[in-house]
Amino acid sequence: MGTFDLLLQGLAAALDPMLLLYALIGVTLGTAVGVLPGIGPALTVALLLPVTYGLDPAGSLIMFAGIYYGGMYGGSTTSILLNTPGESASVITALEGNRMARAGRGGPALATAAIGSFVAGLIATLGLAFLAPWVVKFALVFGPRDYFALMVLAFITVSSAFGDSTLRGLTSLFVGLALACVGIDQLTGQARLHFGVPQLLDGIEVTTLAVAMFAVGEALFVAGRGNGAPDEVIAVRGSVWMTRADWARSWRPWLRGSFIGFPIGALPAGGAEIGTFLSYAAEKRLARHPEEFGQGAIEGVAGPEAANNASAAGTLVPLLTLGLPSTATAAIMLAGFQQFGLQPGPLLFATNPQLVWSLIASLLVANAMLLVLNLPLVGLWVRLLTIPRPWLYAGILLFATLGTIGANPSPVELAMLLAFGVMGYGMRLYGYPIAPVVVGLILGPMAEQQLRRALSIAQGDVTTLVSSPVSAGLLAVAALALVVPMILRSRGRGRVLAQVASDAD
Repeated sequence: MGTFDLLLQGLAAALDPMLLLYALIGVTLGTAVGVLPGIGPALTVALLLPVTYGLDPAGSLIMFAGIYYGGMYGGSTTSILLNTPGESASVITALEGNRMARAGRGGPALATAAIGSFVAGLIATLGLAFLAPWVVKFALVFGPRDYFALMVLAFITVSSAFGDSTLRGLTSLFVGLALACVGIDQLTGQARLHFGVPQLLDGIEVTTLAVAMFAVGEALFVAGRGNGAPDEVIAVRGSVWMTRADWARSWRPWLRGSFIGFPIGALPAGGAEIGTFLSYAAEKRLARHPEEFGQGAIEGVAGPEAANNASAAGTLVPLLTLGLPSTATAAIMLAGFQQFGLQPGPLLFATNPQLVWSLIASLLVANAMLLVLNLPLVGLWVRLLTIPRPWLYAGILLFATLGTIGANPSPVELAMLLAFGVMGYGMRLYGYPIAPVVVGLILGPMAEQQLRRALSIAQGDVTTLVSSPVSAGLLAVAALALVVPMILRSRGRGRVLAQVASDAD
């Protein structure tokens, strides 16, 4: 059966009234939480992860997809009207969009961001549908050593891509790998690192760790910084709709941003930040009025916002086909799959194709719902921006606690939520990235299992890990992913020091 037929079948399943309701709830919750200041898609998905716990897998994952896309949409509203990017990929949107809002053109800025996100989401979701089967065919020939090399690549890319220090990223990764050792060994059945606590025999819940590190840790970090200056919300004056000139200046950046962002997001070592900066540079170079950039050019909102959303959809390619999370949000989505005993990867396409294609088709449905929700209800989303920070983060702590108790009512689970939340606060305080901890906990057991299988088949011969062209190639890419960011960072620091020295002279 062809990809188009599978997508049509998935779309027919996704249009079930109950699944449509789940998608609507997901996009509404995702937008409502994602629009709040200082909350990016990763925190949004982590905070709402327990909400999906009691549903069936199909409904839960479709709601989850809606939350993911809604969080991406909501971040643009915060960036434009509050100049507070929820994540680094929204910096460019804040740069030009906030200038437009200050000039009284906040409505067109929000409109071009919403429509650009819809166009990019549509193109990227179709790209995911047609690219995924090819990646799956390639991944189905993987053996244990190839899967282990793929896990190593995931560990390295996530550790080196987040934060300013590769060493700190690797340290966070090994914290996650240590936590992954807690519980019963999958191969021998022996209990490890449970310290006499029966609840730890099943291991550490990924949901609890994700909510604690992203939501509780962030709330404590914001509270620890004290009372800052109050946020200034810029009112949306005039019409929200775009003029004919705005449409003429936006449609090309929407398409260019989509085709720039999707392939970058689909790379295992990709990231939305790269796509947004490349899109911004391209629009500035191709613009008829480059002097407007930095003063509120609509192309500087349309292109990067499309690239941001296309890249976000692109991250689902390695996640769904290889089980490889390349961003913090993708790592939490992987946790959402695992809470139902599902492991994304090529076997999921073979064993549960209806679920996978329903999920991919639901992304198209959620994308259309978000366009309908965002523009007419922009006044409601703006009001959410006025919630005081103490109320906002107190609500996050309350919601995270209730969600964890509802998913797993246990005093031990609640204690771990608090302990991991304090650990997340400490890691933020000293500049250690959070995502590698979650990735280490999720992928650590699988990497260990594949390594032991590979060594067992080879009767302990370590060279088997590099004897396959696929595993050798993946490990070589992992080595490059480890070394190249270190070289780039050292060169960047060298240039800064040289500039400081020349300024001193």
